[in-house]
Formats: sequence, structure tokens, C-alpha cells
Amino acid sequence: TEEFKRDAIALVDSSGKTVTAVARELGISSESLRGWYRKAKADRGEGQSGELASAEREELQRLRKENREQQQTIEILKK
Repeated sequence: TEEFKRDAIALVDSSGKTVTAVARELGISSESLRGWYRKAKADRGEGQSGELASAEREELQRLRKENREQQQTIEILKK
């Protein structure tokens, strides 16, 4: 659940343990927890440069879809 993810991420931040150690304690995949952790950091603006926050990713997807639709409309109008 989202609550479990938030708690797991908070545990990594507060415990000083590695993502792998926390994942092992919780019985989940370290790669899953690492992905959640990276996404949370990006959403807080703490991610690596070039990483997009969730809202930015959603906007980019929306804009790309809109662009595709407009390109299709242009092609139809040209014909």
C-alpha cells in the first residue's frame, strides 16, 4: 500500500541503514524499495539532476500525448 511505502521510505531515512538492509528486514525486494526511495526523493526535489518529480512525469506524458494527437490532426489536414 502507499502507507507501507511511505513507512519503508521513512525507515530508510531515519534508521541510517542501507536500503538493502531495510528491505531485508521488511521482507521486500531491495530493488522495489530503492525505486520507491528514488521516486520519493525526486518528488521532494532531492533527486539527482535530470530526475523528474511525479507531477512533472505526468505532465510530460500528457504533453507528449497531446503532441501526438496534434501531429495526427496536421497529417489528416494535409491530405
